[in-house]
Amino acid sequence: MQVAVVTFDGFNELDSFIASALINRCRKDGLEAFITTPTPVVTSMNGVEVTGQRSMEFVTEADVVLIGSGVKAREVVADERLIARLSLDPVRQLIGSQCSGALVLARLGLLGGMPVCTDRKSRPFVEAEGVTVLDVPFHAEGNIATAGGCLASQYLATWVITRTLGEAAARDVLDYVAPVGENEQSVERALRAVRAGASALR
Repeated sequence: MQVAVVTFDGFNELDSFIASALINRCRKDGLEAFITTPTPVVTSMNGVEVTGQRSMEFVTEADVVLIGSGVKAREVVADERLIARLSLDPVRQLIGSQCSGALVLARLGLLGGMPVCTDRKSRPFVEAEGVTVLDVPFHAEGNIATAGGCLASQYLATWVITRTLGEAAARDVLDYVAPVGENEQSVERALRAVRAGASALR
């Protein structure tokens, strides 16, 4: 199973790298994430240059597509050619967004009235698209999920791992990366957020 972590120019490092790193701890179980970029090299909001592992066309074959956040999200959704390269299938694929990535899901018409999670700076722009924003870190309906706040990217990764490999696999990953002495609290907090976000409003 392959995961495309879509990473645009001006990306937030926490959004792309946390989700990718957590998911890649499941490589031995057949789940692998790739930084997927529209150009060979993208530069983060803090000037970090990253070479993409996959081109944007990879999103059509990936089993999971996570749309990362960044300071140029509004430029992304205004770029018709770039948006046209994001051909996604919510029936076949798990699709998630992090923070301002919710703007991309809205632009692609994938939300269908679903409320979303996003960060505080992106909230007014998401709401301007007629999308309801929730005051929670994670929300999912069916095969679509959104996370709000940089560190909520762990919840997006937890959702992906749980949906593809099961909760036990997610527990193993979360337990490994948790701050020492806070393992149980960290694991339970992430799983609780994902469970609550996936069951809310149903």
